[in-house]
Amino acid sequence: DHSWLSTVQTAAVLPVLTSPDFLSQANDFVRANACSKLTVIAEQIRHLQEQARKVLDEANRDADLNHVACNLVKKPGNVYYMYRRESGQRYFSILSPQEWRTTPHEFLGAYKLQHDMSWTPFEDIERRDAEITVLEKLLNQQAALPLCMEPNFQGLTKSHK
Repeated sequence: DHSWLSTVQTAAVLPVLTSPDFLSQANDFVRANACSKLTVIAEQIRHLQEQARKVLDEANRDADLNHVACNLVKKPGNVYYMYRRESGQRYFSILSPQEWRTTPHEFLGAYKLQHDMSWTPFEDIERRDAEITVLEKLLNQQAALPLCMEPNFQGLTKSHK
């Protein structure tokens, strides 16, 4: 009869599971596990705070650049070169410093106007364009995929064959 054996096993294990040493060790493990999980969450919070700061900094820069004087219609996809007159006024030109015979004013930097009306500094244009290309490919692939309600980890793990 298995019920007799089960009763004997439970009776033998129960004192171990309720002993002060076991309970203390179990509490230590629970505390360590919770602390470990909270550490991960705290790191994620720090990362999100850094991302939020970056978003706000970029939004402030973009708003500032949108107010720079420009005598032509700004078109997304184009690079604009910013200069400062002696009066302090900043303005955009389509001419780079190399295209002037002599640069008339102080060159401050170059920026690409993106289609979302944000600005990318010249040194980041290549990286940003590559990111946009990858994201557009991903969006095109997603549009072709059937609707899936289950988590899909395809492509996230490498098979070791």
